[in-house]
Amino acid sequence: MTPLCGGIIVSTSSPFNQETEYTPMCQLLGMNCNVPTDVTFSFTGFAQRGGKTDHHSDGWGIAFFEDKGLRHFVDHQAAVESPVAELIRRYPIKSKNVIAHIRKATQGVVSLQNCHPFVRELWGRYWVFAHNGDLKDFRPRLHSHFRPVGDTDSEHAFCWIMQELAKSHASVPSIPELTLTLKELAARISPHGTFNFLLSNGQALWAHATTSLYYLERRHPFGEAHLSDEDLKLDFSQETSEKDEVSVVVTSPLTRNEAWKAFGKGELVVFSEGRRLEV
Repeated sequence: MTPLCGGIIVSTSSPFNQETEYTPMCQLLGMNCNVPTDVTFSFTGFAQRGGKTDHHSDGWGIAFFEDKGLRHFVDHQAAVESPVAELIRRYPIKSKNVIAHIRKATQGVVSLQNCHPFVRELWGRYWVFAHNGDLKDFRPRLHSHFRPVGDTDSEHAFCWIMQELAKSHASVPSIPELTLTLKELAARISPHGTFNFLLSNGQALWAHATTSLYYLERRHPFGEAHLSDEDLKLDFSQETSEKDEVSVVVTSPLTRNEAWKAFGKGELVVFSEGRRLEV
């Protein structure tokens, strides 16, 4: 896939019930596609939410998978002001799986170690995790080598998920098996609060919603997309091939002229090779 296709996952704390008062939390962005793609187009709009078009200025981060390798950038500055974010907007890193996060602190101080996404190793692969929400009274015992570095509820939850995955499977399982295990684990965490998250090991991208999430699958024939947060548009038909496929999930759409499908509350979805998989 050519640059700028930018399949993304974005999550805010907007609830399923539109009558509920909006409380600013974090924003998530992710991409899953069938060939390496750069996320410049989507990230340009996404970064505006880090202090310009939304109230998320407590740090940000992004991780790009390249085969089993990983490029990981975090900064405790607001994304709209960060020189590192400017680098990402200008440097087209190509990847099949990307996870990014803009932080609105609810637990933990504003610091580099509390910036998402978080990274751990399991079964000889990097795992990347980012969370939007606020978990109350969820500090289960961690008795393996997965330990948080910062003091957020998000990183503690990630370490617990990694611990439980390692306990449940002796070696890396199939994507369907992982999806079933993650559904069980997410159901145990969700009663403690808002638990929208993204998780990837470079093979697939998992997205879970307890509040508002939408998804979009881009494939041929491609059309033109208009960013919501920036005066920028892109005609994907001029930038892609007929074989390109991208999955996009959002709660607050980055584009204003594409049709998004809603997640169900408590739904976990897995994307691989640019498509939603039915598990």
